[in-house]
Amino acid sequence: MKKLRIFTTGGTIDKIYFDAKSEYEVGEPQIGEILREMGVTFAFELSPLMRKDSLDMTAEDREQIRQAVRQCPENHILITHGTDTMTETAKILGEIPDKTIVLTGALNPARFRGSDAIFNIGGAVGAVQSLAPGIYIFMNGRVFQAGKVRKNREKNRFEEI
Repeated sequence: MKKLRIFTTGGTIDKIYFDAKSEYEVGEPQIGEILREMGVTFAFELSPLMRKDSLDMTAEDREQIRQAVRQCPENHILITHGTDTMTETAKILGEIPDKTIVLTGALNPARFRGSDAIFNIGGAVGAVQSLAPGIYIFMNGRVFQAGKVRKNREKNRFEEI
């Protein structure tokens, strides 16, 4: 891997408190700061695409993500994404050949103590470097193939279909 391209789209991983009523807003992407704090020794380029909760994503947003992935010169791509519709975006990326693409996110904001964000980012970084070209999701300590995973909202976890 010469360089990892990271696209950020928003989601819980980047949420911050917005006001005193405990409402959240999607803030600045957290992944760049997390990777620098962890002292990674690989080159990466961060490309923020949007700051949206994935429930608010449209078909046009997903097309924007797909075009950005298609057009970038890197073959190793990590996408941070909201967990509620991550599987939908993964399906749209399925037709892109010769790239290893891993989507990840968090069930709790990265700024929260005990968040799964750092673990998921680390797992996704390892996965994108070691997997064959294809589309994958890294959540809950597992790598899933796109199209063969769903989010179980009742159990708040991802599972194989």
